Amino acid sequence: MNTFFKYLASPSFRKNLIIAGSIVIVLVFTLFLTLSYYTRHGEGNPVPNLKGLDIEEAVRVLEERGYRYQVDSLFILDKKAGLVLEQDPDANTFVKENRMIYLTIVSSQTPDVNFPDIEHKTFIEAKALLSNYGLKLGDTTYVNDIARDAILEFTYAGQNISIGQKIPKGSKIDLVLGNGYGTSEVDLPNIVGLTLSEAMFSLKGASLMLGIISYEGTIRDTSNAVIKLQTPLFNSDSLIKVNIGTKINVIVSQQ
Repeated sequence: MNTFFKYLASPSFRKNLIIAGSIVIVLVFTLFLTLSYYTRHGEGNPVPNLKGLDIEEAVRVLEERGYRYQVDSLFILDKKAGLVLEQDPDANTFVKENRMIYLTIVSSQTPDVNFPDIEHKTFIEAKALLSNYGLKLGDTTYVNDIARDAILEFTYAGQNISIGQKIPKGSKIDLVLGNGYGTSEVDLPNIVGLTLSEAMFSLKGASLMLGIISYEGTIRDTSNAVIKLQTPLFNSDSLIKVNIGTKINVIVSQQ
């Protein structure tokens, strides 16, 4: 043991230790220089911000700066085809020349979807279903039918479509709904000479509604004002039939 400690304190050990340490330092420094040269440490340029550019413009920018690129596409409703949505690496990331830049753009190919079953659904239910399938709500038309707010017909581009039929995503769907009044007709009552409150009571009993109210002359007391003219006109000689829910327009004047 004493011999070992004496060796550690000897000039020969110190000399060998210095030589070994020097070799390690030289090797580490050489390795650092080699890696720096191989990876071109500190070199590179910031990736340009390509989001929001058309793909043609984005490609031009990348090619001018010596980058390679790979493009993937994704369909997004109401987005312009060819618009750059995402990029990898992100903008301002330092990368070397010839680095691969990955782009995601809006696809120009509109996918098809199967038309959902909205028949006899309520308007709110149908609207939600169309939205879930990536379809848009077009024109809505109400017709006389006992089913209030129920979907009676649906068309795409003016043509009837069937459940499950494939149509382009983002298409506008026109709807025909029932107004809850049915298709039956009632006799038009005569409300000329009645006050507004009396006329409303009479029309309600006939499943009709009061429409536009026009006033003639100066109305001092609306409670005593009476209906002078109604449209459609009442004809005592030939009873007129109107659809349930029809609005009757009136002209009111002071008695």
